[in-house]
Amino acid sequence: MPRLPVVVGFGGINAAGRSSFHQGYRRLVLDALPAATRQQTLSALAHLMRLQDAPGHEAAVLRHTLVRRIESPHFDVGAVPLHSRLTLAPGPLRFRLRRQDLPQSLDPAWRIQDVSDTEVSVEVPGGLDVLLPDTQPYPVTSAGQLPAGFEPGLLYATRQHPRALQMTVMGANDALNSLGVEWDVLRQHLAPDRIAVYASSAHGQLDDFGAGGMMKSPWQGKRTTAKQCPLGFASMPADFINAYVLGSAGRTGGLQGACATFLYNLERAVADIRDGRVDFAMVGAAEAPILPEVMEGYRAMGALGEDAKLLELDRARGATAVDNRRATRPFGYNAGFTIAESAQFVVLTSDDFALEHGLPIHASVPGAFIHADGYKKSISGPGIGNYLTFGKATALARELLGDDALRQRTYIQAHGTGTPQNRVTESHIFDTMAGSFGIEDWLVASIKCYVGHSIGAAAGDQFMAALGVWAEGVVPGIFTLDEIAHDVHRQHLRFSQAHVECGREGYAACLLNAKGFGGNNATALLLSPTETKQLLANRHGSAAMTRWQQRLDASAAARNQAEQRADSGDFRIAYRFGEGVLAGVEMDGPDRLRLPGQALPVSLRPDVTFKEYQKPAAAPEAK
Repeated sequence: MPRLPVVVGFGGINAAGRSSFHQGYRRLVLDALPAATRQQTLSALAHLMRLQDAPGHEAAVLRHTLVRRIESPHFDVGAVPLHSRLTLAPGPLRFRLRRQDLPQSLDPAWRIQDVSDTEVSVEVPGGLDVLLPDTQPYPVTSAGQLPAGFEPGLLYATRQHPRALQMTVMGANDALNSLGVEWDVLRQHLAPDRIAVYASSAHGQLDDFGAGGMMKSPWQGKRTTAKQCPLGFASMPADFINAYVLGSAGRTGGLQGACATFLYNLERAVADIRDGRVDFAMVGAAEAPILPEVMEGYRAMGALGEDAKLLELDRARGATAVDNRRATRPFGYNAGFTIAESAQFVVLTSDDFALEHGLPIHASVPGAFIHADGYKKSISGPGIGNYLTFGKATALARELLGDDALRQRTYIQAHGTGTPQNRVTESHIFDTMAGSFGIEDWLVASIKCYVGHSIGAAAGDQFMAALGVWAEGVVPGIFTLDEIAHDVHRQHLRFSQAHVECGREGYAACLLNAKGFGGNNATALLLSPTETKQLLANRHGSAAMTRWQQRLDASAAARNQAEQRADSGDFRIAYRFGEGVLAGVEMDGPDRLRLPGQALPVSLRPDVTFKEYQKPAAAPEAK
């Protein structure tokens, strides 16, 4: 019997704030929250941003969260560094420089004369090609940045880690702290090979401490460090979690699927749990792409929403300056996506493990689907694969919930990038499936208008918003949607600019959709906590659910304390550099081995056998 993957913990950070205990989600729907919850959220964000003692900090919290004009610690959009190439007129040109600054390979036409022991004179008879440092204003000034004042590198000894890896350490710890059970306690009930970590970055780490610095240093006259190459790998978020947070020797991997990367990692974990290979999995993605070099790549493709194009859309309303807050406009008249940074992590376990250890049940993921596009004309253009993934997820929802619940109690968290092409192609997929399954008014949400597009972590942002809807009963509206574009398919769809009050029991399921360059398509089905508990009661019985509730209640105080600490800015970061390093194993017969310090052994028995392929035993000879 397949096991149901259950969401028992979650955490991370994006432009809306901390993910655990729904802080980031609540920032999206702040104006729809009860007064006490709103005040708690603003206070927690102020502590996150180190503003709690500043007068008028609530206004600063609102101003320096979500999508906004790019600010510190990122680059100055008014003066982006670059080099201008020019040729100095034919000479002779004369200049002096330090002897140690002479190029390794000298032009034979150069005439070198000693001036002193340390200085030389150079005469160049012809022209000279040079690169001069320069700056220019950048045509894109909007991004979904982490809340101003929050620096993940201040939470632990970073040792010059790239920003995405700093965010990984914070996000993974945030997810663990939400469980209510200490990891060192929980791991005693897990065999080392029954743990999995699937996490990555779509781009890898491209800032100066990672692959970006490795590629730029020689051209900038700097030294390449020993860390830039290894820390730049896209799989490094999983490696950091294994080595420094969980201490895991279990299954691992860092999958990449462009903008569908988070769901690629989720699909692997769901399959492992469903098929009985693991009991505990941490899934996630971390992306820190607010860099001029990365943004220029997307801008050259015409994918980013440039200021001039955004202003052109708003001139009819009398706008004279770009509105950075409204840079992303899913399914409306738009000009491109808004890049963002984010790190999101969820903890999945099998249903029986969650019940046995009294872990919270926030949702379940019965299925996640991935398909490519087949032959393509443009590698960046959308194709048919997303019809397959979304159709399969919708069919699974119908099988589990029935036709009525599918039609009336499900909604969509769209990829919704805010590009002209996406609004057409993605809406056509949704509208086609809605018509085929008899759905007449399918609600489509898209949160990139709030937090931007975090590339590999984007579906993680959607995941956190879906969990928040079941906690507070409000689907975030597409607040930048002044008018639905004429080419959006919507015969069977509903788009709302305002928040949709649905109640905590309003929606039984949510479909998370992701589309990535290169034909990377993924869709996941999330079931609500109520539906999940009903499925578990059907399988395990009411007595098992009662025991689970008792165990859950016993750890409630620990979760409350974890939330209070996080709200005050205390994240209890575990970064175990060089601690508990494993060396050597102990064989426990031919079928098992034990790792030092691990309570349970690792089975060496194969998961599958190939008896049908083995040579049959010879029949006994007749006497």
